[in-house]
Amino acid sequence: MNKEKQNIHDFDLSMIYSFFSNTERQGPGSPEETLKALGFIRGLDERSKIADIGCGTGGQTMVLGANMPGEIVGVDSWPAFIEQFNKNARSKGLHRRARGVVGDMADLPFEEGELDLIWSEGAIYNIGFERGLSAWRKFLKPGGYIAVTENTWFRGDRPGEIQQFWDSIYPEMDGIANKVAQMQDAGYLPVATFMLPETVWTDYYTWQAERLKSFQQEHEGNPAAAGFIETMRYEAELYSKYMQYYGYMFYIGKKL
Repeated sequence: MNKEKQNIHDFDLSMIYSFFSNTERQGPGSPEETLKALGFIRGLDERSKIADIGCGTGGQTMVLGANMPGEIVGVDSWPAFIEQFNKNARSKGLHRRARGVVGDMADLPFEEGELDLIWSEGAIYNIGFERGLSAWRKFLKPGGYIAVTENTWFRGDRPGEIQQFWDSIYPEMDGIANKVAQMQDAGYLPVATFMLPETVWTDYYTWQAERLKSFQQEHEGNPAAAGFIETMRYEAELYSKYMQYYGYMFYIGKKL
């Protein structure tokens, strides 16, 4: 990879959010995988309180709300995502139990020991896996759960192109054993770990390719948008070439 090659973090946040607004999910995932992870969580009832951190427009949150009892609060830093989140909750009849709030995952709007479950799909990397696990733990009740997806290396013999790409975006990316050890060190009992299938990525990139066409028309003649489009297409190409080396893992832990 050329060192001058941009990654998504090099672009203005408003452009990134504009691209992902009004979408069900802002990254790879599926209702099936959300429900699979939820199956490892025990003891939730109507009094339980759940937080979905980095919820985006709430695609996975709505799946949780439809399949579990209790109150759910989605937290995201982008107001337009939260606005769409709350619209989605109303349209699905979940608005009495699920609500979105604008907030910072580094400064969550909860009391210590308030939550029974913390959920975060494709978002903990924004604060860092180790930091997120440690910082969020205080908000969980004793015996509360955390469930997150994290980009993870599957193999050690990684080609230079993909290693350099992820080093530039997320140098904290690591192997499965190290991620599980980090969860233990943060004060959790690892409950389950499983790999999300390649289809969640290929389906996501198929959607992305179509969205890029309309995005290009919306921003015709905008050099920054052209660079953003090139970057997104390059990321998709890299996954197609190197999918055997990395992907999302679900890590589920219980507060000790």
